[in-house]
Order: sequence, then structure tokens, then C-alpha cells
Amino acid sequence: MHPFLPRRRTALLAAASAATLLAGALTTVTAVAAATGCRVDYRITNQWGGGFGADVTVTNLGDPVNGWTLTWSYAAGQQVTQAWNATVSQSGAQVTARDAGYNAAIGTGGTATFGFNASWNDTSNPAPTSFALNGATCTGATTPTSAPPPTSASPTPTPTTTTPPAGAKQMEKLDRGLVSVRSGSGNHVSWRLLGTETSGVAFNLYRGGTRVNGTPITGATSYLDSGAAAGSAYTVRAVVNGAEQAASAPALQFPNGYLDVPIQAPPGGTTPTGEAYTYSANDAGVGDLDGDGRYEFVLKWDPSNSRDNSQSGYTGNVYLDAYTLTGARLWRVDLGRNIRAGAHYTQFQVYDYDGDGDAEVAAKTADGTRSGTGQVIGSSSADHRNSSGYVLAGPEYLTMFDGRTGAALSTVDYDPPRGTVSSWGDSYGNRVDRFLAATAYLDGQRPSLVMARGYYTRAVIAAWDFRDGTLRKRWTFDSNASGNGAAAGQGNHNLSVADVDGDGRQEIVYGAAAIDDNGRLLWSTGDGHGDAMHVGDLDPGRAGLEVFKVDEDGSRPSSWMADARTGQLLWQTAPNGDNGRGVSDDVWAGSPGAESWSSAVDGLLDTRGRNVGRKPSSANFLAWWDGDPVRELLDGTRIDKYGTGGDTRLLTGSGVASNNGTKSTPALSGDILGDWREEVVWRTADSTALRVYSTPTPTGLRLPTLMHDPQYRVAVTWQNTAYNQPPHPGFHLGDGMSTPPAPNIYLR
Repeated sequence: MHPFLPRRRTALLAAASAATLLAGALTTVTAVAAATGCRVDYRITNQWGGGFGADVTVTNLGDPVNGWTLTWSYAAGQQVTQAWNATVSQSGAQVTARDAGYNAAIGTGGTATFGFNASWNDTSNPAPTSFALNGATCTGATTPTSAPPPTSASPTPTPTTTTPPAGAKQMEKLDRGLVSVRSGSGNHVSWRLLGTETSGVAFNLYRGGTRVNGTPITGATSYLDSGAAAGSAYTVRAVVNGAEQAASAPALQFPNGYLDVPIQAPPGGTTPTGEAYTYSANDAGVGDLDGDGRYEFVLKWDPSNSRDNSQSGYTGNVYLDAYTLTGARLWRVDLGRNIRAGAHYTQFQVYDYDGDGDAEVAAKTADGTRSGTGQVIGSSSADHRNSSGYVLAGPEYLTMFDGRTGAALSTVDYDPPRGTVSSWGDSYGNRVDRFLAATAYLDGQRPSLVMARGYYTRAVIAAWDFRDGTLRKRWTFDSNASGNGAAAGQGNHNLSVADVDGDGRQEIVYGAAAIDDNGRLLWSTGDGHGDAMHVGDLDPGRAGLEVFKVDEDGSRPSSWMADARTGQLLWQTAPNGDNGRGVSDDVWAGSPGAESWSSAVDGLLDTRGRNVGRKPSSANFLAWWDGDPVRELLDGTRIDKYGTGGDTRLLTGSGVASNNGTKSTPALSGDILGDWREEVVWRTADSTALRVYSTPTPTGLRLPTLMHDPQYRVAVTWQNTAYNQPPHPGFHLGDGMSTPPAPNIYLR
């Protein structure tokens, strides 16, 4: 066994086909141990064949603690397999749960809650009879021997959640993301409002040591400093309960409207058939790789001979680099000769999966993959390419890389395996290697990695949890399994993730089908494969979220909108061949909610599918760019404002290029800096830098950073998947919008 390929572990959750609840077995079991200093409430929340889930609440009845360990023993062979909000290990019958850092402090009378999944013998599942907190058995209550610390009169820090509320999602602890963009004869300065700052936070903006605002700013986190010199230095300070907090990091300067992040192209090479190739920067992702509150870029390098799956031929290796915003390269991963280059092969994900404050990077790997620290996965000499350049033999792996160093943290067999190539729809290697990837809060609190294979015929989706340094399977969905056949052939060249049923847990919208958070088929419209899809609150006049999708099958509706919870079609357009592009969002204030349009359908359609006007000039990406909540058109290297008589150019990127051929997509677009508006990241034409554009236009709309909206945040993560699509939040952001609800999140 290779040293970086750990032993296969028992699956944490039974697959959907085996996850049927035992009749009469779903019970609530509570063990309450009155303690010397503590009480423990242990509750079995669900139970299925071979497994169960439990919640544990520790109440501290003694002195305040800063760091805790809870221990107990099982009497019937139960084994903990996965935990959240705590680190849980087990030796024999003895179980040890340690705090997760953010919940280490428990004051007198305070609580800490965590949960876990475990296996059992399907016969007896008794609750533990005794618990110990930091070595003290929980058998009674005492009066604290030291008084709780007095309330400080000094200024409190910007509020963040330290003990997660029920059902809260773990998200990034970001800094202010302060930026200064030259705007005419002044500077437009903007910064983040965090998702935990729902009320009571104002701001003071400083140019050097001079405050530029007369009274604290209580509106939008956007300020036009008219007449200020180019290059002026800015900081911002939160004002909480009238007390000014510490200064932010200095603003990033965008003197020409953009920031260049230097990047370093890999050297070119030559294929076994003598074809020379070079590299250009391709898709990018962001994550806080080092825990400093500021995003770093993870960039995929695309060789000039990358191929569509339908095309034969060798390709150069694919590389993943990590860069700070100042252009320091942190590491480089070489995926090796046994990972083919092309839009459908390498879907990488960047997210903090284990909740330690540092993001990880996940990607499909193979024999010869070399980590950022030089580790080789599998065999360094194996070459599984056939004479047509396809890789249809050899092991396939999934690796989680450390965001700080690029080291391989955990490598497992890729699920699903390719098996028989022809079983996916052809024998030469086209359909078997169609991969998709995403990140989703499947348990409602912590993120899981989602990796998929196939969509033209068989579709298989595997969910993984990365905890305690190890990738563990959560579930696998297979359209070949009993009851799942309606998902076959329904996948897109992209996917989306959203809480479509409002239960606090996210689902996977896999084109014309949706997979529930537990790995079961939720719905299928049967309308088949397509190239573009949008999921969000597209029609604020009706409850819940909607899905807009275009179809490739000329016998099916060319486009449609459906209820995201049920898949029920709300409207559709007539068949009209392969409808290759489609967009849906509020781009015109003249009709309520989102407008939808596509390549093969005339006009601009309202939320009822009625034609209300001229079709926009592009059907590609979107970006919130100017000051109003109506979204703009992003295509190629430009941003346009929709108008009934014609579109107005707002930005033409200078010296930059778009990616992915006719798809003309940016390296990345999302709210990665400043206020809630979106940045656009293009590669420079010579691939020596990522050029980050940020809006020079003030806004009067105050919103928390979109990156603290869970649906939007994971959408930025899956944006690079195959045919890239723009992100949508879980609430309606558009003309006449209501104040969105505060996100139920906690920041580590």
C-alpha cells in the first residue's frame, strides 16, 4: 500500500439504498448525569440499519473552563465514525470528545453541543451511563469556587458567534477586505460587512490618520472619497455600541481600477507524439488557505493542447498553484501524466472542510501526482495513457491537499470507479470521464465534498467528509441503483447546490434532477442534459427557490423554470434544437424578479415565461457591478448594463483574456473583496498575472458580504466545474428586494 493512500474505512453513512429506518427504532434516548461541575444530555436523533446519529450537550455547573474533554464508554460495541463540533476518537469501548476550538470556553451555566454518527449492532443501543468532563465524573452540582470574570467596560471586538447556534453553518472568519479603487478624481473605498453583523455596527473610515466621515457610517460599506489623491492609504474601524474598534488591515490599492496578482506559468513541454505545448492561466478558486482572514487564489494551469473528451490526443500535465493577493506562490501541485487536461477532467474544490480555519484543496489524482511538498501519489513511473491519449486504465484517487503547503493530507480511491468504459455510453473514453464537483452543507452545519462522474447516461455522486485529517465517505448516489433510474441522463455540464426544501441542509441540483442531502433522489423532470442552469430565488413572488435550465435534446422544452423543491415545471418554451446558453436573474427593473433568456428562444422572459422585451446582448455570466441591486451582464472581457433599447458598456477589461474558448468565462467572478458587489478576475493576455477588477461605483445598499451566504459561498467554489456558471445567493437580490434574513452561520 502506498504511504499516501490510507486504508479504506468503513462507510460513515449507509448508502441511500441501505439507509431505511428500522421500524420502531427511531427513538429519543436521554442520559442525564447530574454532575460535580457538569451535566450531560445524550440524545439519539436518528437510527438506521447499522448506524445511528446522536447529539450531546454538556452543561458546565462548575468553574468556567477554557478547553474541555468529555469521556464515556459504550457497553454494546457502538463505534463512533464521524463527528461535528468536536474531535472524537475511540479506543475499544472508551470514547473521547475534545472541543473544536471555537467552543472551547464554557462559562458557569454555559453549554457546548456536538454530534456524531456511529455504528451499532442493530439489536441493542443503550445510552452511556456515566460521563466525565476534564476527568471529573458528572455526578452532582457544585458552586463555583471562583467568580465568573467581571464584565469588561473596555470596547468589545466586532461580534462573531463563538458557540454555534442550532443548525448554524460553519463559515470563514474573514477580515474587512478593504479596497480603494480609483474613481474619477477620487477613490471609491469599500469593505465587508460580515454575516454575523446584522445590526448595531457602524464604521469610521480613515485616510492615513484622518477620519473622512463626519459621523459613523451606518449605511452601505461604500464611500467615495472625492478629491483624494491616488494611492491614499485607508483603514476602516468598526464602531460597536459607540466604541471604536481596532483598525483593519490597510486597503488594497486598485489605482487603475484593478489589482494585478503576479503568477508563474509552468514550463511548456512536448507530448510523446512530438507536439509542443505551453500554458495559460485557466479557472481559479479562492479560500483562506492560511487562516489570516484574507483570501488566496488557487489557479489551474491549462496546457495549450487540452482536449474535450470527444477529442483524441495527448495533453500536457495539469497544475494547481496557490497565490497570495500579493503574488507570492505558496505551492504547486502537478497532477501528473495520468490526469488528462480539459474542462471536463479536473474539477478542483477550495474550502475549509475540517473547520480548522485554513482552507483545503480537493482534486482527482492518479499515479504520478506530485503534491506541493513533493510527495508522489501512487507510482511515479506508471503511464496509463493509451495511443489516443486517453487514460482508461490504472488507479484513480481523490486527494485532499493542505491549503498552506500543498501537502497531500488524505488520499482515497475515487468513487465511482470507471469500471467498464463502455457501460458509461461509449467505448473510446468520452462519457466515462465526465466529472463534476461541488461543496455542500449536507448535514446543515459543516461542509462536505461532492465528487461526481457521468451525466449523459449513468450518473454517480459521492459525498465525502474531511474530518481529523481523513476523507471518509458519507454516501454514494448511483442512478443504476434501485429507485434512482429517473436520474440517468439528467446531468448537466455543471451543477448547483442549494437548500431547496428549506430544512437547513443543502441539496445537489444535478441538471434536470435533484439529490437530497441524504443521498436519495428528490426529483427528476426527465428533460435531460443541458449546458447551463441557474438556481436561486428567481421569482420572489412565490415561496422557495427556482431552477432555470436550458436543454440540449431537441425533442424536449428548449428551456424551463421549475420549483426547486419538487421539480414541478412552472413554465417552459417550445423545443428548438440544442439550446446551448441560458441565463436567469434580475437584469431589468421593468419586471419583478428574474428575467430569463437563452440562445434558442426569442426575447426576455419574465417569471411567468412571458416575453417582456429585447434579449440581452450576451447569454453568459453575470455580475453585480454598479450601485443598484439589478445585476449586470458579464461576457468575454466586458461588463454591460441591460437596457430596453440596447446595452450600455460599464467596463472593458484592459490587456486581459477570457477562458474556455467560446464559453468566454473569467478565471473567477464573485464577492471576494470590498462590499457585496462582485469582483471579476481575468488572466492577463500573457498569463503573467491575474487581473482583479473591483467596482469604482458607490452604492447605497447595505448588505453583508455575499460570501457569508451559504448558497452563494459554495457556488463560488463549484463555479470552476466544467461549463462555468455564475453564483446565486439563497435570497432574492434585485429590484424591490426585501431585507434578506440574517444568515444562520458561525465564524471560527
